[in-house]
Amino acid sequence: MIFYLLNRWFTVVALFATPFISLALSGRPWSSGLVPRQQNSTKYVAAHFMVRHSRNPVDSAPILKLRDIQVGIVENYTVSDWKQDMELAKEIGIDAFALNCAKIDSYTPTQLAKAYEAASQVGFKVFISFDFAYWSNGDTADITAYMQKYSSHPAQLQYNGAALVSTFVGDSFDWGPVKEKTDHAIYAVPNLQDPAEAKSATTSIDGAFSWYAWPTDGGNSIIRGPMTTKWDVKFIEDLGNKTYMAPVSPWFSTHYNTKNWVFICEDLITRRWDQMLSMKPDLALATKEALDYGESHYIGPYSAHHSDDGSSQWAKGFPHDGWRIISKPYIKAYKSGASSPTVESDQLVYWYRPTPKGVKCSKDSLGPPQGIDMLSDSIFVATLLKEPATLTVTSGSNKPATAEVEAGIVTTNFTMGVGKQTFSVTRGGSKIISGDGELEIKDTCDYYNFNVYVGSIDASQA
Repeated sequence: MIFYLLNRWFTVVALFATPFISLALSGRPWSSGLVPRQQNSTKYVAAHFMVRHSRNPVDSAPILKLRDIQVGIVENYTVSDWKQDMELAKEIGIDAFALNCAKIDSYTPTQLAKAYEAASQVGFKVFISFDFAYWSNGDTADITAYMQKYSSHPAQLQYNGAALVSTFVGDSFDWGPVKEKTDHAIYAVPNLQDPAEAKSATTSIDGAFSWYAWPTDGGNSIIRGPMTTKWDVKFIEDLGNKTYMAPVSPWFSTHYNTKNWVFICEDLITRRWDQMLSMKPDLALATKEALDYGESHYIGPYSAHHSDDGSSQWAKGFPHDGWRIISKPYIKAYKSGASSPTVESDQLVYWYRPTPKGVKCSKDSLGPPQGIDMLSDSIFVATLLKEPATLTVTSGSNKPATAEVEAGIVTTNFTMGVGKQTFSVTRGGSKIISGDGELEIKDTCDYYNFNVYVGSIDASQA
């Protein structure tokens, strides 16, 4: 069952990042002129994978007509399902899943066991990420029991000779007692909501993970893009010699009545990966949510096998497979220490929303998401080229627009037009890539959808 970048992201680990993909760095910021300290010669990439239940009021999802829904996203997963997701992740170079789990889910022990078993069978790694929306500082004994059970498991991701463990929030949880009562060494890299907490932390942490994979001033504040590395710099400076695990995410939009917003992340996937290759972190969560339809940062197709928390309203029919095409060469470059990805064949990946931002959706009582005033009405195209070429995009009734693009991976944006989307790439007077987008842009809608359709075209389709 194809993994969908869950409610967190990518993480690249020099030891294991979701999405949405998070990267880990240690030492001083690259901007200081110093080379980040490399704690481990082997680099890993991990994806945040949502094991915990989803609890969302979904009055905003007319398809379901439900109120307070609780569903386990992988509650009914089999070992075979886990293996399918892991194989898909492995194919693009992801090494591990960060298993976001909750205490309140009765199926958590069963599904963690299946995940570890599946990982052992396919040569994959996993580690636990305790979601402190559902765990508390009083759960030391239970958390210790999980770490005692899995810290030396063959499928457990080890970092610096210790079992990696992370969290979502849980800033004040003390890992000291857990380390003392677990036979195997533990490497704790929890999520800190404020990087300054690292300066005075007395919780026996070995590093920290940032949630800020999108342009923001902190929390869930929405600011204009583009994405910068300001939060990365703050974390690195405040952590000193401790490990930093940085996030990478391709998108974020959601439309529940408890959270209804979109971050300004239009060209984020390539921009953020370029930042990761420049920073060369020790640890990276390369995809913040390999499996999160609810916040739209999955990097695979839509799978109805996962329980529906209302997100089918914007995720069904909106595959994100093309983002795996982009991620693969970046992940390879990150692992090798390269400063840019290597392209092996000519391709293009496109993504765009189904409607312009000003369209009013006739049946949606919730209203448009926050943040759309900062969005552009654009078509985004990432070209993966072995040599320079000319990209032409015809968006709806707009006149064809062209751009000269260099070799490598380059993202270009074009003004959105209602109607069919057509793409072509020419080199030396010959057309090498040509095709239409698989979704037409419309100027009418029933319900707001600020997710994107992601498609791809390769040279064989010219």
